[in-house]
Amino acid sequence: MSMPRYYEYRHVVGFEETNLVGNVYYVNYLRWQGRCREMFLYEHAPEILDELRADLKLFTLKAECEFFAELAPFDRLAVRMRLVELTQTQMELGFDYLRLGGDDLLVARGRQRIACMRGPNGRTEPVRVPAGLVRAFAPFRSATVGQG
Repeated sequence: MSMPRYYEYRHVVGFEETNLVGNVYYVNYLRWQGRCREMFLYEHAPEILDELRADLKLFTLKAECEFFAELAPFDRLAVRMRLVELTQTQMELGFDYLRLGGDDLLVARGRQRIACMRGPNGRTEPVRVPAGLVRAFAPFRSATVGQG
């Protein structure tokens, strides 16, 4: 049996994530991307956490999300993250949002472009994607991942 080519973060939608009519605020989809990314680092690249505490910075250059269906309180959600592109200093991550149930409906799809930087705030410079991060993402690469 082959391993899935994505990292999965699961979440249950809460009332505080919705508006008065019970739909999820769009900003929460971006928050869930960040949470998925954080949990991935925690579970698959803990050595990167030490580098982040030092001087490594993972700058989000671009984040986007396209919506196909709505979520409501207590919907069970899976956010599936995969590596779409890897360059020397940047990564692009793809996110699929599925409402879990009998149909596992795709409700949204998103992307993030991340640059790796080092140095003190205000004087950071691009650096290579750390080897530990490249290794951690290896099993979660899209079949068509680009590499520059």
